[in-house]
Order: sequence, then C-alpha cells, then structure tokens
Amino acid sequence: MTNKERRDREMAYISDEEIFEEQKRARRLTQALNTADRSDFDAIGKIVKELLGRSEGAFINPPFYCDYGSHIEVGKNFFANYNCTIIDVAKVTIGNNCQMAPNVAIYTAGHPLHPVARNSLYEYGIGVSIGDNVWIGGNTVILPGVHIGNNVVIGAGSVVTKDIPDWSLAAGNPCRVLRQITEEDKIYFYKDRKFDREAWETVEEFSIKQEG
Repeated sequence: MTNKERRDREMAYISDEEIFEEQKRARRLTQALNTADRSDFDAIGKIVKELLGRSEGAFINPPFYCDYGSHIEVGKNFFANYNCTIIDVAKVTIGNNCQMAPNVAIYTAGHPLHPVARNSLYEYGIGVSIGDNVWIGGNTVILPGVHIGNNVVIGAGSVVTKDIPDWSLAAGNPCRVLRQITEEDKIYFYKDRKFDREAWETVEEFSIKQEG
C-alpha cells in the first residue's frame, strides 16, 4: 500500500515524494491567492474555486493556508475571514452558509504521542465535518476527528476537541456546550440588543424565503 493510499484511509503514513508533489498544487494556488490584489474580489473568488475540492459561491479573505485544498469541500455561501488555516490531510467537509472569523484553524493532521513513534516520521489525518449555518468565532482551533452539527455557534478562542451537537452555543478550552440556541434568539443581533423595526422586517423576509 502506498503512503498516499494509507493517508486517504486515515491510517498512519509517511509524507513521501508522491505526497509532496500533491501539495505543490495547493502551494501554487495559495501563493496566487495570498498575493492577489485584495480589492479584486472576482480574481480571489476564481482562485478559491480552483483551490477547493467543491464550493459554490465561496469567498476567502487572504491570507489563507492549506496542505491540499482538494480535500476541502464547502457548501453554498462559505466565508472565511483573514488568516484561516485548514490542514486538510484528511477530508474537511463544511455545509451551507458557514462563516469563519479571523484566525480560525482546522487541523485534521496529527503525530503519535510517543517520541519514538513520532520520530519514525509517521503521521495521520482524521477528517473534520461541520454542518450547515455554523459560525466559528475568531482564534478557534478545531482538532482532528471533530464533528460540529447544524446551526451551531462556536465562541471566540475555543479549542474544539469533541463533537458539538446541533443548535448549540459552545465555547471554551476545551470547548463545551453552554446552552441551546432557541427561536427567541432570532430577535437579537448582539446579546440583549434587539433588531430595530427596519432590520427586523428584512430578517422576517429572509426567514420566509428560507422556509419557502
């Protein structure tokens, strides 16, 4: 079995020349992305489309870093803010309407705990999945094997080591569920600040479109 096959089966593998060759594509594209004219949104969008394994209307504010790009699949309207890093040794699957604040890091890669095993150059990748309508706060780190459900908010500075269920507000290091997100939360835009009438009409119109 080749190291590439081992990697793709989430087994221990060694990064060899075949794997380094795969990574060169991502390095060329992230170089183009990170040096593009930041005001040329169309050019940035085209590079993102070419870089990712699957996307529809995705936008990333550079700089952005990844190992392959082709192992990252995002749904509709994905947005990642500045300095996002996705170490996509294994597959990273992200749903529709997901947003990431600055400095979010998703790690599928890891190394053995024991130094002898680690120094043998074996490493691993275990996939990460994120559902629909998820907002990841700034400086959050998501570790290998984590699944984040639908309609979840992860607070800034979190280290997500375990799965987070649907409709959860979660935060902390390690990240834990603080409470469920409810229908009542819809009328607030920040803590106890409610939408004004003009903004609320727009929210209601959008809600009807989504339900329809």
